[in-house]
Amino acid sequence: RNEAQAMGRTPVTSLAEISFQAAEDLAHQREERTDDYALETRLLELRQIQEQIVIPLPELRAELEPIFAKDGFSGARMDDIARQTETSKRMVYYYFTDKKQLYITVLEAAYAKVRAAENELNLEGYPAGEALIRLIGFTFDYHRNHPDFVRLIQIENIHQARHLATSDIISAVNLSAIAALERLIKRGSEAGEFHSNNDALELHWLITSSCVFNITNRASFQQLYGANLFTDDGQDRLKKLIISSIMQTVLA
Repeated sequence: RNEAQAMGRTPVTSLAEISFQAAEDLAHQREERTDDYALETRLLELRQIQEQIVIPLPELRAELEPIFAKDGFSGARMDDIARQTETSKRMVYYYFTDKKQLYITVLEAAYAKVRAAENELNLEGYPAGEALIRLIGFTFDYHRNHPDFVRLIQIENIHQARHLATSDIISAVNLSAIAALERLIKRGSEAGEFHSNNDALELHWLITSSCVFNITNRASFQQLYGANLFTDDGQDRLKKLIISSIMQTVLA
């Protein structure tokens, strides 16, 4: 928002505000269609207004992620999206070419958010072993507290990640997770804490899969075996178990 104001642009806090601004401009456009010159002038003004609008991606993701997480790409309806964002389908299409572009934007923002949160852990400021424990614990808690993120990625896997494949942003953002683990493994190995055969990609897979399963299979696990593992105490025990199990595979 501050950056937008510094650039002389109009900060927008929601699609509802975008809708109001754009609808007002389109109404004025219709009133001024008296001749070609007036229309051309107004279209130029509209383009200038459009360039001044900044759509805040985090807020947009927060509004739309639950819709796609619940209904998936195929099931999400533009009517529902418009209603949830307090705007109209016309305005959604005005700012996004189609539902696919909107969905990819939500995916990009979801991945960017988790990677940004990881960066805030300041792992470089801790000994390698302690840093890895912090990372595993964070990953468990993040997935537990953001089930819509997990479901969104689960749905994308059902679609064979075909939307992920079209985004260079997602690929670039997620490489940071592997790079951070590579640095962590290197520090741990040099300090004699970790054995020398650790692989960053394999470790990332192990951490992620353990934490994701806790969300993706919760309903079936709870139905079959009861809810004890999914109470606060049960989740704390699971987190400690996952941390202990992974550290045993890494430590020298």
